[in-house]
Amino acid sequence: MRKLLALVTLVLMAASPAAAQSLDDVIRDVEASYSRLNDLKADFSQSAFNKSLNQTIQADGTLYLKKGGKLRWEYRAPTQQEIVSDGKTLWVYTPSLNQVNTSPAPEALSGPAGSFLTGLGKLREHFDVRFLNPAQPRDGAGLWVLDLRPKQPLPTLSRLVLSVDPKDFKARKAVVYDRFENTVTMTFTKVVANTGLPDTLFAFVPPKGAATVPFK
Repeated sequence: MRKLLALVTLVLMAASPAAAQSLDDVIRDVEASYSRLNDLKADFSQSAFNKSLNQTIQADGTLYLKKGGKLRWEYRAPTQQEIVSDGKTLWVYTPSLNQVNTSPAPEALSGPAGSFLTGLGKLREHFDVRFLNPAQPRDGAGLWVLDLRPKQPLPTLSRLVLSVDPKDFKARKAVVYDRFENTVTMTFTKVVANTGLPDTLFAFVPPKGAATVPFK
């Protein structure tokens, strides 16, 4: 569950036509972008580093998000898996096991730590924000790089480093740190926002014959 909540925090796409120059400008434009965002779809690639095991696992897939804690993560590799929530119930389906794990949707899914559709729309309210490198606020690709520290840290989110495109204010990369110094790094492509994703996309019906096991 800790790993799942860390992944959920990575919903980071938005858009704004303004050309920000200062930290305050960047914050203002990111907030404006996310406050207008109702839903999105994007491809993602993921690199999860477990410090205690000194192990990195690569993954990729497609994600769907909608306000209200609704989400759908479809993993293609390294193994197929679906993580779905309608904001009330969470389902994790692993086809290779023919098993569905269920639980009430974690409260974090609808709050700033779990849904950046909410959290980044009120950036200053939920995070202490600075440039990662104030002397050089853009990286080699020209992206603004923000260092975000949640004002109320969770085990799953103690820090977020967010790289933002200065042209459209879509986040291209995010690195989430938890309190155990594990990291999840994600990049996002093929972002489509505010297309009116249907609520049915975030409802899950277990396949016939699949075992349903509650999370403990």
